[in-house]
Amino acid sequence: MIWRILLFILLAYVLYKVIFELVVPVYKTTRKIKKDFREMQDRMNNFMKNQQANSQQSTPQKPPQEKNKSGDYIDFEEIK
Repeated sequence: MIWRILLFILLAYVLYKVIFELVVPVYKTTRKIKKDFREMQDRMNNFMKNQQANSQQSTPQKPPQEKNKSGDYIDFEEIK
């Protein structure tokens, strides 16, 4: 009878230790990592949106290119 009580107490103690020293810290760490990863993704998305907005605003208008004149001659020297 007393052995059953001692065994029950020992089992409860081991179960308590496993839950509060292994399961709970792993759960908290997993939540924190997920939260940090989500924040990092949000910051990266905001940065990319800002970069795209800045590149669209700062792209200067290119002047129209002149068409090549068909009569121009370019000197060519052959190198041996």
